Amino acid sequence: MRSDCSGVGVLTFLIGVAVGAGVALLTAPQSGQRTRRQLVRKAEDAQSYLEDLGEELVDRGRELMDRARSGVEQKIKEVAS
Repeated sequence: MRSDCSGVGVLTFLIGVAVGAGVALLTAPQSGQRTRRQLVRKAEDAQSYLEDLGEELVDRGRELMDRARSGVEQKIKEVAS
């Protein structure tokens, strides 16, 4: 049986990204104020991306639910007749 560890892999990836970003900030050759503005901008971009991704996942989930419901209703009709 295959173990599903995709959540762990994603979490590990995100931790790696955060560590990499931290190292990049510590070695950045720019001012603190500029770095903070850049961080705020990147955080806003990430927030927007994650909101869009969440909405897309919810929409896909609803579509799958509707298809499953439709299939079950069709099978019930077939069995009833």
